[in-house]
Amino acid sequence: MKQLHILVILIFSSVLSSCIPNKELVYLQNREGAVDSTLAITEKQKPYRIQINDILNIRVKALDQENVQIFNPVGEQELNMDTDQRAFFDGFTVDLHGNIRVPVLGEINVLGYTTEEIENMLEKKLLEEEFKETANIFVSVKLTGLRFTVNGEVGSTGTQTLYQPRVNIFEALANAGDIQVTGNREDVMIIRQYPQGQKIHHLNLLDVAVMESPYYYIQPNDIIYVKPLKQKSWGFGVTGRESITTIIAAMSLITTTILLINRI
Repeated sequence: MKQLHILVILIFSSVLSSCIPNKELVYLQNREGAVDSTLAITEKQKPYRIQINDILNIRVKALDQENVQIFNPVGEQELNMDTDQRAFFDGFTVDLHGNIRVPVLGEINVLGYTTEEIENMLEKKLLEEEFKETANIFVSVKLTGLRFTVNGEVGSTGTQTLYQPRVNIFEALANAGDIQVTGNREDVMIIRQYPQGQKIHHLNLLDVAVMESPYYYIQPNDIIYVKPLKQKSWGFGVTGRESITTIIAAMSLITTTILLINRI
């Protein structure tokens, strides 16, 4: 009977240690212990710079729209195409050399530029080579959606595209069904594309200071990976209810085993 008590204590301790505490589930905790509930957060988002394989949506407008029609896509009339298909066929894809091909203007290198810089570049070239200032040329350059991939301990893994100028890490995860209970919120990995290659960045979503991180806002082609907590691999249960159920089942199994042994 003494051995039974020891086994029960060991199992009980192991199961309790496998439970995921509340502090590992609550986002944006104030780790510095400030009393004030209103925190001043300084954003550190940097403007996105165009990478290879990005697709740009370029629109040129003027007083006489017929004069600039050649620069604008015509696929908008194809109602059978969805938004992603239109972006692929009508957009300007950045090639392996960082160039896009624009009608009349030819190849233009846009690698490493912001969309605002490309707008100014195209306006200048159009005024110098094709039009006069009296044409009142207006150029709009946008990315054809913010495309990102989420893997790991989330509700729904996969690649998504959001049509808005900026998306933070919480919005991206919310669109993937949020992090599951067994996901590690303290070390979310962002795999980001750079001209020199890929880099891995780490975000602690439990700390409110994450909002000041330069990686708080995701960028096109980011891969977000949420690692599992250790509790998932232990298999004892992640909530108190699951843990108690596991304890009862384990105790029942041990008691049955000991009774069988005593009969033998």
